[in-house]
Amino acid sequence: MENIANKHFHFIAIGGVGMSALAKYLRERGATISGSDIQESKYTKLLNNIGVKINIGHKKEYISKDMIIIASSAIHDDNPEIQRAKELNLKIYHRSDILKMISDEFAQKSGAYFIGFSGTHGKTTTSGLCAYVLEKGGFSPSYIVGGIIPEINTNGKYNHEKYFIAELDESDGTIQKYSTDIAVINNMEEDHLDYYKNGFIDIAKTFGKYLSNNKNQKVIINNDNIGNRKFIELYREYNYITFGLKNKSTYMAQNVQKEGLTSQFDVYKNEKYIDTFKIIIPGEHNIYNALGVIAALIESEIDIKNIKDYFSRFSGMGRRFQKVGEYNEINIYDDYAHHPSEIKTTLNSVKNSIKKTNRLVAIFQPHRYTRLQGLWNDFKTAFNCADIVYITDVYSAGEDEIPNINSKTFSKEIENKNSQYISGSIEEAAYRIYPELKKGDIVITLGAGDITKFGKALINNLEGKN
Repeated sequence: MENIANKHFHFIAIGGVGMSALAKYLRERGATISGSDIQESKYTKLLNNIGVKINIGHKKEYISKDMIIIASSAIHDDNPEIQRAKELNLKIYHRSDILKMISDEFAQKSGAYFIGFSGTHGKTTTSGLCAYVLEKGGFSPSYIVGGIIPEINTNGKYNHEKYFIAELDESDGTIQKYSTDIAVINNMEEDHLDYYKNGFIDIAKTFGKYLSNNKNQKVIINNDNIGNRKFIELYREYNYITFGLKNKSTYMAQNVQKEGLTSQFDVYKNEKYIDTFKIIIPGEHNIYNALGVIAALIESEIDIKNIKDYFSRFSGMGRRFQKVGEYNEINIYDDYAHHPSEIKTTLNSVKNSIKKTNRLVAIFQPHRYTRLQGLWNDFKTAFNCADIVYITDVYSAGEDEIPNINSKTFSKEIENKNSQYISGSIEEAAYRIYPELKKGDIVITLGAGDITKFGKALINNLEGKN
Protein backbone atom coordinates (compact mmCIF):
# COMPACT_ATOMS: atom_id res chain seq x y z
CA MET A 1 0.00 0.00 0.00
CA GLU A 2 1.72 3.19 -1.20
CA ASN A 3 1.15 6.92 -0.70
CA ILE A 4 -0.55 6.67 2.68
CA ALA A 5 -1.31 10.38 2.67
CA ASN A 6 -3.56 9.97 -0.37
CA LYS A 7 -5.69 7.18 1.07
CA HIS A 8 -9.03 7.14 2.90
CA PHE A 9 -9.02 4.77 5.88
CA HIS A 10 -12.28 3.81 7.58
CA PHE A 11 -12.12 2.18 11.01
CA ILE A 12 -15.03 0.03 12.21
CA ALA A 13 -14.96 0.29 16.04
CA ILE A 14 -12.58 3.23 15.95
CA GLY A 15 -13.04 4.01 19.66
CA GLY A 16 -10.75 1.27 20.97
CA VAL A 17 -7.34 2.22 22.32
CA GLY A 18 -5.44 0.35 19.58
CA MET A 19 -7.65 1.41 16.68
CA SER A 20 -7.72 5.06 17.74
CA ALA A 21 -3.91 5.18 17.97
CA LEU A 22 -3.61 3.95 14.39
CA ALA A 23 -6.25 6.42 13.22
CA LYS A 24 -4.48 9.34 14.89
CA TYR A 25 -1.12 8.38 13.40
CA LEU A 26 -2.55 8.07 9.88
CA ARG A 27 -4.44 11.36 10.21
CA GLU A 28 -1.23 13.15 11.19
CA ARG A 29 0.49 11.36 8.30
CA GLY A 30 -1.94 13.17 5.99
CA ALA A 31 -4.54 10.50 5.26
CA THR A 32 -8.30 10.98 5.32
CA ILE A 33 -9.80 9.13 8.26
CA SER A 34 -13.35 8.21 9.19
CA GLY A 35 -14.75 5.67 11.59
CA SER A 36 -17.69 4.34 13.53
CA ASP A 37 -18.38 3.02 17.00
CA ILE A 38 -21.38 2.17 19.12
CA GLN A 39 -20.70 4.99 21.56
CA GLU A 40 -18.64 8.09 22.10
CA SER A 41 -15.47 7.73 24.19
CA LYS A 42 -12.42 9.73 25.22
CA TYR A 43 -10.64 8.26 22.20
CA THR A 44 -13.31 9.33 19.71
CA LYS A 45 -13.26 12.81 21.24
CA LEU A 46 -9.50 13.06 20.75
CA LEU A 47 -9.91 12.01 17.13
CA ASN A 48 -12.74 14.48 16.54
CA ASN A 49 -10.40 17.25 17.66
CA ILE A 50 -7.98 16.52 14.81
CA GLY A 51 -10.56 16.32 12.04
CA VAL A 52 -11.59 12.66 12.04
CA LYS A 53 -15.20 12.03 11.03
CA ILE A 54 -16.78 9.82 13.73
CA ASN A 55 -20.15 8.12 13.25
CA ILE A 56 -21.96 6.77 16.31
CA GLY A 57 -23.60 3.49 15.38
CA HIS A 58 -22.94 1.21 12.43
CA LYS A 59 -24.62 1.76 9.04
CA LYS A 60 -23.82 0.47 5.57
CA GLU A 61 -24.07 4.04 4.24
CA TYR A 62 -20.76 4.87 5.94
CA ILE A 63 -18.87 2.65 3.47
CA SER A 64 -17.82 3.74 -0.02
CA LYS A 65 -15.70 2.04 -2.66
CA ASP A 66 -12.70 4.37 -2.27
CA MET A 67 -12.05 3.33 1.36
CA ILE A 68 -9.52 1.06 3.01
CA ILE A 69 -11.48 -0.80 5.70
CA ILE A 70 -10.02 -1.71 9.09
CA ALA A 71 -12.23 -3.69 11.43
CA SER A 72 -11.74 -4.49 15.09
CA SER A 73 -11.53 -8.19 15.92
CA ALA A 74 -14.66 -7.64 18.05
CA ILE A 75 -16.72 -6.88 14.90
CA HIS A 76 -18.74 -9.80 13.50
CA ASP A 77 -19.74 -10.64 9.93
CA ASP A 78 -23.32 -9.46 10.48
CA ASN A 79 -22.14 -5.86 10.99
CA PRO A 80 -23.80 -3.73 8.27
CA GLU A 81 -20.54 -1.96 7.41
CA ILE A 82 -18.73 -5.29 7.01
CA GLN A 83 -21.54 -6.54 4.79
CA ARG A 84 -21.40 -3.41 2.62
CA ALA A 85 -17.61 -3.65 2.32
CA LYS A 86 -17.97 -7.23 1.07
CA GLU A 87 -20.65 -6.18 -1.43
CA LEU A 88 -18.13 -3.68 -2.82
CA ASN A 89 -15.40 -6.35 -2.85
CA LEU A 90 -13.27 -4.29 -0.49
CA LYS A 91 -10.50 -6.04 1.40
CA ILE A 92 -11.01 -5.84 5.17
CA TYR A 93 -7.81 -5.31 7.13
CA HIS A 94 -6.93 -6.21 10.70
CA ARG A 95 -5.30 -3.45 12.74
CA SER A 96 -2.05 -5.44 12.70
CA ASP A 97 -1.98 -5.15 8.90
CA ILE A 98 -2.10 -1.37 9.17
CA LEU A 99 0.59 -1.28 11.84
CA LYS A 100 2.76 -3.44 9.58
CA MET A 101 2.12 -1.07 6.67
CA ILE A 102 3.15 1.88 8.85
CA SER A 103 6.28 0.17 10.15
CA ASP A 104 7.28 -1.00 6.67
CA GLU A 105 7.04 2.57 5.41
CA PHE A 106 9.11 3.75 8.36
CA ALA A 107 11.76 1.08 7.68
CA GLN A 108 12.57 2.75 4.36
CA LYS A 109 14.15 5.68 6.20
CA SER A 110 17.93 5.64 6.40
CA GLY A 111 19.21 5.14 9.95
CA ALA A 112 15.71 4.63 11.38
CA TYR A 113 14.92 2.50 14.40
CA PHE A 114 11.70 0.53 14.78
CA ILE A 115 11.57 -0.44 18.46
CA GLY A 116 8.87 -2.99 19.26
CA PHE A 117 7.82 -3.81 22.82
CA SER A 118 6.23 -7.20 23.43
CA GLY A 119 5.62 -9.85 26.07
CA THR A 120 2.72 -11.23 28.04
CA HIS A 121 2.85 -8.28 30.45
CA GLY A 122 4.26 -4.76 30.54
CA LYS A 123 4.28 -3.86 26.86
CA THR A 124 1.97 -0.86 27.27
CA THR A 125 4.06 0.57 30.11
CA THR A 126 7.38 -0.03 28.37
CA SER A 127 6.30 1.33 24.98
CA GLY A 128 4.64 4.32 26.66
CA LEU A 129 7.66 5.04 28.85
CA CYS A 130 9.98 4.84 25.84
CA ALA A 131 7.81 7.23 23.82
CA TYR A 132 7.50 9.56 26.82
CA VAL A 133 11.21 9.97 27.52
CA LEU A 134 12.01 10.40 23.83
CA GLU A 135 9.24 12.98 23.42
CA LYS A 136 10.29 14.90 26.52
CA GLY A 137 13.93 14.64 25.50
CA GLY A 138 13.29 16.37 22.18
CA PHE A 139 13.77 13.35 19.89
CA SER A 140 10.31 13.72 18.26
CA PRO A 141 9.49 10.00 18.02
CA SER A 142 6.60 8.41 16.18
CA TYR A 143 4.64 5.93 18.26
CA ILE A 144 1.55 3.76 18.53
CA VAL A 145 0.91 2.40 22.03
CA GLY A 146 -1.91 0.78 23.97
CA GLY A 147 -2.73 3.52 26.44
CA ILE A 148 -2.77 7.25 27.03
CA ILE A 149 0.71 8.59 27.83
CA PRO A 150 0.71 10.95 30.84
CA GLU A 151 1.20 14.68 30.17
CA ILE A 152 1.31 14.06 26.40
CA ASN A 153 -2.33 12.87 26.55
CA THR A 154 -2.23 10.67 23.47
CA ASN A 155 -1.67 7.06 22.41
CA GLY A 156 -0.24 7.75 18.95
CA LYS A 157 1.75 10.31 17.02
CA TYR A 158 3.42 10.75 13.63
CA ASN A 159 6.76 12.52 13.29
CA HIS A 160 9.41 12.72 10.59
CA GLU A 161 12.30 11.69 12.80
CA LYS A 162 14.17 8.37 13.10
CA TYR A 163 12.47 6.59 16.04
CA PHE A 164 9.25 4.60 15.77
CA ILE A 165 7.93 2.99 18.97
CA ALA A 166 5.13 0.41 18.94
CA GLU A 167 3.40 -2.00 21.28
CA LEU A 168 3.20 -5.38 19.56
CA ASP A 169 0.36 -7.68 20.57
CA GLU A 170 0.96 -11.42 20.80
CA SER A 171 -2.60 -12.34 21.86
CA ASP A 172 -3.74 -13.52 18.41
CA GLY A 173 -0.42 -14.33 16.77
CA THR A 174 -0.29 -11.18 14.66
CA ILE A 175 3.07 -10.21 16.15
CA GLN A 176 4.52 -12.59 13.55
CA LYS A 177 3.93 -9.94 10.87
CA TYR A 178 6.46 -7.38 12.09
CA SER A 179 10.13 -6.85 11.42
CA THR A 180 11.74 -4.69 14.12
CA ASP A 181 15.22 -3.25 14.46
CA ILE A 182 15.09 -3.64 18.21
CA ALA A 183 12.78 -6.21 19.79
CA VAL A 184 12.16 -5.86 23.53
CA ILE A 185 10.62 -8.96 25.12
CA ASN A 186 9.47 -8.33 28.68
CA ASN A 187 8.32 -11.83 29.57
CA MET A 188 6.53 -14.95 28.33
CA GLU A 189 3.82 -16.82 30.20
CA GLU A 190 0.81 -18.90 29.33
CA ASP A 191 -2.06 -16.61 28.37
CA HIS A 192 -4.64 -16.21 25.59
CA LEU A 193 -5.30 -19.94 25.80
CA ASP A 194 -8.31 -19.55 23.53
CA TYR A 195 -5.74 -18.96 20.75
CA TYR A 196 -2.66 -20.80 22.06
CA LYS A 197 -4.19 -24.25 22.47
CA ASN A 198 -0.87 -25.88 23.40
CA GLY A 199 0.07 -23.20 25.91
CA PHE A 200 3.63 -22.00 26.23
CA ILE A 201 5.07 -23.98 23.34
CA ASP A 202 2.70 -22.25 20.90
CA ILE A 203 3.54 -18.84 22.38
CA ALA A 204 7.26 -19.58 21.98
CA LYS A 205 6.75 -20.63 18.34
CA THR A 206 4.94 -17.35 17.65
CA PHE A 207 7.78 -15.29 19.12
CA GLY A 208 10.31 -17.40 17.23
CA LYS A 209 8.54 -16.63 13.94
CA TYR A 210 8.40 -12.93 14.85
CA LEU A 211 12.13 -12.75 15.49
CA SER A 212 12.91 -14.72 12.32
CA ASN A 213 11.65 -11.82 10.21
CA ASN A 214 14.88 -9.92 10.86
CA LYS A 215 17.78 -11.95 12.19
CA ASN A 216 19.98 -8.84 12.23
CA GLN A 217 17.86 -7.11 14.83
CA LYS A 218 18.86 -6.70 18.46
CA VAL A 219 16.72 -8.76 20.82
CA ILE A 220 16.55 -7.23 24.30
CA ILE A 221 15.10 -9.79 26.68
CA ASN A 222 14.42 -10.04 30.42
CA ASN A 223 16.85 -12.69 31.64
CA ASP A 224 15.13 -13.19 35.01
CA ASN A 225 11.82 -14.32 33.53
CA ILE A 226 11.46 -18.12 33.50
CA GLY A 227 9.51 -18.16 30.24
CA ASN A 228 12.11 -16.01 28.50
CA ARG A 229 14.92 -18.28 29.67
CA LYS A 230 13.04 -21.30 28.28
CA PHE A 231 12.61 -19.41 25.00
CA ILE A 232 16.34 -18.60 24.77
CA GLU A 233 17.11 -22.30 25.22
CA LEU A 234 14.69 -23.21 22.44
CA TYR A 235 15.82 -20.48 20.03
CA ARG A 236 19.55 -19.97 20.40
CA GLU A 237 20.13 -18.37 17.01
CA TYR A 238 19.21 -14.78 17.82
CA ASN A 239 21.32 -11.83 18.93
CA TYR A 240 20.20 -11.64 22.57
CA ILE A 241 20.98 -8.65 24.76
CA THR A 242 19.79 -9.54 28.25
CA PHE A 243 18.63 -7.42 31.17
CA GLY A 244 17.81 -8.29 34.76
CA LEU A 245 18.20 -7.77 38.47
CA LYS A 246 19.25 -11.28 39.52
CA ASN A 247 20.77 -13.47 36.81
CA LYS A 248 23.95 -12.16 35.19
CA SER A 249 22.88 -10.05 32.21
CA THR A 250 24.18 -7.50 29.72
CA TYR A 251 22.24 -4.75 31.50
CA MET A 252 21.71 -5.00 35.24
CA ALA A 253 19.90 -2.91 37.83
CA GLN A 254 21.75 -3.03 41.15
CA ASN A 255 21.77 -1.27 44.52
CA VAL A 256 17.97 -0.97 44.42
CA GLN A 257 16.48 1.33 47.04
CA LYS A 258 12.73 1.64 47.61
CA GLU A 259 10.83 4.31 49.51
CA GLY A 260 7.06 4.22 49.30
CA LEU A 261 6.09 4.11 45.62
CA THR A 262 9.54 5.31 44.46
CA SER A 263 12.51 3.15 43.45
CA GLN A 264 16.11 4.14 42.74
CA PHE A 265 18.73 1.87 41.16
CA ASP A 266 22.11 1.86 39.45
CA VAL A 267 22.37 0.56 35.86
CA TYR A 268 25.39 -1.37 34.61
CA LYS A 269 26.21 -2.56 31.10
CA ASN A 270 28.65 -5.45 31.01
CA GLU A 271 29.52 -4.61 34.63
CA LYS A 272 30.37 -1.00 33.73
CA TYR A 273 28.38 1.67 35.61
CA ILE A 274 26.11 3.71 33.35
CA ASP A 275 24.08 5.95 35.68
CA THR A 276 21.58 6.04 38.54
CA PHE A 277 17.86 6.15 37.74
CA LYS A 278 14.71 6.88 39.74
CA ILE A 279 11.14 5.90 38.94
CA ILE A 280 7.92 6.90 40.68
CA ILE A 281 5.78 3.94 39.59
CA PRO A 282 5.78 1.20 42.25
CA GLY A 283 7.03 -2.35 42.25
CA GLU A 284 9.95 -4.46 41.12
CA HIS A 285 8.19 -5.17 37.82
CA ASN A 286 8.47 -1.48 36.94
CA ILE A 287 12.21 -1.58 37.61
CA TYR A 288 12.34 -4.32 34.96
CA ASN A 289 10.16 -2.19 32.68
CA ALA A 290 12.44 0.82 33.04
CA LEU A 291 15.58 -1.29 32.60
CA GLY A 292 14.24 -2.76 29.36
CA VAL A 293 13.56 0.74 28.02
CA ILE A 294 17.01 1.98 29.12
CA ALA A 295 18.64 -0.92 27.29
CA ALA A 296 16.59 -0.26 24.14
CA LEU A 297 17.50 3.43 24.10
CA ILE A 298 21.21 2.80 24.62
CA GLU A 299 21.17 0.17 21.87
CA SER A 300 19.46 2.76 19.64
CA GLU A 301 22.57 4.97 19.97
CA ILE A 302 20.94 7.48 22.32
CA ASP A 303 23.00 9.15 25.05
CA ILE A 304 20.89 8.05 27.99
CA LYS A 305 22.37 10.68 30.31
CA ASN A 306 20.53 13.38 28.34
CA ILE A 307 17.10 11.92 29.07
CA LYS A 308 17.53 9.97 32.33
CA ASP A 309 15.69 12.59 34.41
CA TYR A 310 12.48 11.97 32.48
CA PHE A 311 12.26 8.45 33.90
CA SER A 312 11.57 10.00 37.31
CA ARG A 313 8.70 12.08 35.90
CA PHE A 314 6.76 9.28 34.24
CA SER A 315 3.63 8.68 36.33
CA GLY A 316 2.44 5.54 34.54
CA MET A 317 0.13 4.74 31.65
CA GLY A 318 -3.63 5.02 31.76
CA ARG A 319 -5.14 2.02 33.61
CA ARG A 320 -1.73 0.97 34.98
CA PHE A 321 -2.07 1.63 38.71
CA GLN A 322 -3.83 4.87 37.80
CA LYS A 323 -5.27 6.88 40.63
CA VAL A 324 -8.99 7.46 40.10
CA GLY A 325 -9.58 9.62 43.16
CA GLU A 326 -9.97 9.68 46.92
CA TYR A 327 -12.59 10.44 49.53
CA ASN A 328 -12.21 10.58 53.31
CA GLU A 329 -8.69 9.12 53.00
CA ILE A 330 -9.97 6.20 50.94
CA ASN A 331 -7.67 6.07 47.88
CA ILE A 332 -8.97 4.38 44.74
CA TYR A 333 -6.76 3.06 41.92
CA ASP A 334 -7.48 1.28 38.65
CA ASP A 335 -5.24 -1.32 37.02
CA TYR A 336 -5.51 -3.31 33.79
CA ALA A 337 -4.05 -6.47 35.39
CA HIS A 338 -6.09 -9.45 34.21
CA HIS A 339 -3.57 -12.31 34.31
CA PRO A 340 -2.76 -14.06 37.62
CA SER A 341 0.90 -13.04 37.67
CA GLU A 342 0.00 -9.43 36.80
CA ILE A 343 -2.52 -9.34 39.65
CA LYS A 344 -0.11 -10.90 42.13
CA THR A 345 2.68 -8.49 41.12
CA THR A 346 0.45 -5.42 41.32
CA LEU A 347 -1.06 -6.32 44.69
CA ASN A 348 2.30 -7.27 46.22
CA SER A 349 3.84 -4.01 45.00
CA VAL A 350 1.06 -1.97 46.55
CA LYS A 351 1.03 -3.99 49.79
CA ASN A 352 4.77 -3.48 50.24
CA SER A 353 4.44 0.27 49.64
CA ILE A 354 1.64 1.17 52.08
CA LYS A 355 1.37 1.38 55.85
CA LYS A 356 0.44 -1.74 57.79
CA THR A 357 -2.61 0.10 59.10
CA ASN A 358 -4.00 0.54 55.57
CA ARG A 359 -6.29 -2.22 54.26
CA LEU A 360 -5.69 -3.33 50.67
CA VAL A 361 -9.08 -3.91 49.03
CA ALA A 362 -9.00 -5.71 45.66
CA ILE A 363 -12.00 -5.64 43.32
CA PHE A 364 -11.50 -8.12 40.49
CA GLN A 365 -13.49 -8.61 37.30
CA PRO A 366 -12.43 -11.82 35.48
CA HIS A 367 -11.85 -11.16 31.78
CA ARG A 368 -13.04 -13.93 29.41
CA TYR A 369 -14.39 -17.31 30.48
CA THR A 370 -11.58 -19.10 28.61
CA ARG A 371 -8.88 -17.23 30.55
CA LEU A 372 -10.58 -17.88 33.89
CA GLN A 373 -10.91 -21.57 33.00
CA GLY A 374 -7.39 -22.01 31.63
CA LEU A 375 -5.67 -20.26 34.55
CA TRP A 376 -8.15 -21.17 37.30
CA ASN A 377 -5.61 -22.53 39.79
CA ASP A 378 -3.23 -19.62 39.25
CA PHE A 379 -6.03 -17.13 39.80
CA LYS A 380 -6.94 -18.83 43.09
CA THR A 381 -3.58 -17.85 44.62
CA ALA A 382 -3.20 -14.41 43.03
CA PHE A 383 -4.99 -12.44 45.77
CA ASN A 384 -3.32 -13.77 48.91
CA CYS A 385 -1.80 -10.46 50.03
CA ALA A 386 -5.07 -8.48 49.80
CA ASP A 387 -7.00 -7.84 53.00
CA ILE A 388 -10.38 -8.03 51.25
CA VAL A 389 -11.29 -9.34 47.79
CA TYR A 390 -14.52 -8.70 45.90
CA ILE A 391 -15.22 -10.67 42.69
CA THR A 392 -17.62 -9.17 40.14
CA ASP A 393 -19.25 -10.99 37.25
CA VAL A 394 -17.08 -12.17 34.35
CA TYR A 395 -16.54 -9.70 31.51
CA SER A 396 -17.18 -12.07 28.60
CA ALA A 397 -15.57 -10.02 25.79
CA GLY A 398 -18.09 -11.69 23.49
CA GLU A 399 -17.42 -15.26 24.64
CA ASP A 400 -20.13 -17.77 25.48
CA GLU A 401 -20.48 -18.90 29.06
CA ILE A 402 -18.70 -22.09 30.16
CA PRO A 403 -20.52 -24.39 32.64
CA ASN A 404 -19.24 -23.97 36.22
CA ILE A 405 -16.71 -21.32 35.15
CA ASN A 406 -18.08 -18.17 36.75
CA SER A 407 -17.33 -15.62 39.44
CA LYS A 408 -19.64 -17.12 42.05
CA THR A 409 -17.93 -20.51 41.88
CA PHE A 410 -14.48 -18.93 41.72
CA SER A 411 -15.11 -16.80 44.82
CA LYS A 412 -15.69 -19.99 46.82
CA GLU A 413 -12.41 -21.57 45.70
CA ILE A 414 -10.06 -18.59 46.00
CA GLU A 415 -7.37 -19.12 48.67
CA ASN A 416 -7.99 -15.73 50.26
CA LYS A 417 -11.00 -16.54 52.40
CA ASN A 418 -11.80 -12.90 53.09
CA SER A 419 -13.45 -12.69 49.69
CA GLN A 420 -16.94 -12.55 48.32
CA TYR A 421 -18.85 -12.52 45.06
CA ILE A 422 -20.73 -9.34 44.13
CA SER A 423 -23.32 -9.78 41.37
CA GLY A 424 -24.88 -7.22 39.08
CA SER A 425 -23.67 -4.28 37.04
CA ILE A 426 -20.59 -2.25 37.89
CA GLU A 427 -22.78 0.50 39.32
CA GLU A 428 -24.74 -2.00 41.45
CA ALA A 429 -21.54 -3.56 42.73
CA ALA A 430 -20.12 -0.15 43.67
CA TYR A 431 -23.31 0.67 45.56
CA ARG A 432 -23.10 -2.58 47.54
CA ILE A 433 -19.40 -2.28 48.36
CA TYR A 434 -19.04 1.37 49.36
CA PRO A 435 -20.61 1.00 52.88
CA GLU A 436 -17.96 -1.65 53.69
CA LEU A 437 -15.00 0.68 53.15
CA LYS A 438 -13.08 2.40 55.94
CA LYS A 439 -10.92 5.47 56.28
CA GLY A 440 -7.39 4.69 55.07
CA ASP A 441 -8.39 1.87 52.69
CA ILE A 442 -6.41 1.43 49.47
CA VAL A 443 -8.90 0.22 46.86
CA ILE A 444 -7.68 -1.18 43.55
CA THR A 445 -9.86 -2.40 40.70
CA LEU A 446 -8.36 -5.12 38.50
CA GLY A 447 -9.35 -6.35 35.05
CA ALA A 448 -9.41 -5.63 31.32
CA GLY A 449 -13.16 -5.05 30.99
CA ASP A 450 -15.53 -2.31 32.14
CA ILE A 451 -14.33 -2.59 35.76
CA THR A 452 -12.49 0.63 34.93
CA LYS A 453 -15.85 2.39 35.51
CA PHE A 454 -16.02 1.12 39.08
CA GLY A 455 -13.79 3.77 40.67
CA LYS A 456 -15.90 6.73 39.57
CA ALA A 457 -19.11 4.92 40.53
CA LEU A 458 -17.62 4.22 43.95
CA ILE A 459 -16.61 7.85 44.47
CA ASN A 460 -20.10 8.99 43.50
CA ASN A 461 -21.51 6.71 46.19
CA LEU A 462 -18.97 7.81 48.79
CA GLU A 463 -19.76 11.45 48.08
CA GLY A 464 -23.49 10.78 48.32
CA LYS A 465 -24.27 11.53 44.69
CA ASN A 466 -26.27 8.33 44.26
